Parts: sequence; structure tokens; C-alpha cells
Amino acid sequence: MNSESKVLITQFYQALARRDLEFILQLLHPEVEFRAAENFMYGAQNPYLGTAAVLALMKKIDDDWDGFTVIPEEIHGTGDMVIARGRYRGTYKANGFPLNAEYVHVFKFRDGKIVLQHNYTDTAQFRDALSHVQLAGA
Repeated sequence: MNSESKVLITQFYQALARRDLEFILQLLHPEVEFRAAENFMYGAQNPYLGTAAVLALMKKIDDDWDGFTVIPEEIHGTGDMVIARGRYRGTYKANGFPLNAEYVHVFKFRDGKIVLQHNYTDTAQFRDALSHVQLAGA
């Protein structure tokens, strides 16, 4: 894997951990596209196009979850594609539901910046968080 791509993705995850949205903006191509997993609780607006849409998604996740973390465990890739595997962790604010879901992110680059991030995750755990809210309110 080209070391520049690995450094960029490592910086991306470090900035997510710090909640450093300004730094994340520097890593994103202006025409960035984020694609949420099918049947994901944040997938209704797929794809998220442009930096403003991506930042709005990140803020929405922060609004919904306590201690939400994106923890990469492996980063691999060749050429202009990088794949990261890791875990999402956090607590759903609406009901205290704990999350520990595996993810895979596929990244593509243009002009040295992230132009695509496609998310694959265990959507059942996110659905369970929502269903606990519905049950609590029933």
C-alpha cells in the first residue's frame, strides 16, 4: 500500500477520535461521497455528497451517541483504494443501549484526498438500538 494513503487514513481516524472536524475537512476532497451501509440507521440520505453533508452526518452521530468511537484494527490497500476493518463502540443516548459493532470502510482517493468512503457494518446492532427506543416508548 502506498504509505501516503495509509498516513491519510490513520490521520482520518485520529481526527475522528479527537472530534477534530476542521482537520477532517482538510482530508476530504470537495466532491467527497460517503455511502452508509444498506439498512443502516443513517442510510436514508445515501449518498452523503460533499463536505457539508459528511460533517452533518458526523454531528448527527455525535448527537445520538455517547462515547461513539471508530476504532480501526487493520488498514490495508493498494493504489488508490484502502480498506479498514475495526469496531464502532458507543452508547445510544435515547435508551443506554451499548454498541460494539464491526465495520469495514472502503476508501478511494483523488488529488491526495478522500473522495469516497463506503461503510459496511453490523446494521442489526444499530437496529436493535432503535428498537429498544421504540419498546421503551410503547
